Amino acid sequence: MKQIAVTIPDNKESLFIELMKNLSFVKGIENIENINIPEWHKAIIDQRMENFKVHPESFRDWEEVQREINLKYGI
Repeated sequence: MKQIAVTIPDNKESLFIELMKNLSFVKGIENIENINIPEWHKAIIDQRMENFKVHPESFRDWEEVQREINLKYGI
């Protein structure tokens, strides 16, 4: 299943939401602007980003990790 982020003008939000609710293949609608990220979690992300800047060679890209998971679990 795919997830798609869409940017729409504020004055069209309610119309867009109503349209999406009427499509049988749309499984869920959420407004990500209302998600609060705790400060402790932001600090973890900031630290990981800093670690990546200093040691980019120690990180793997998503495609590599996904291939490894697919090979290991056959998915």
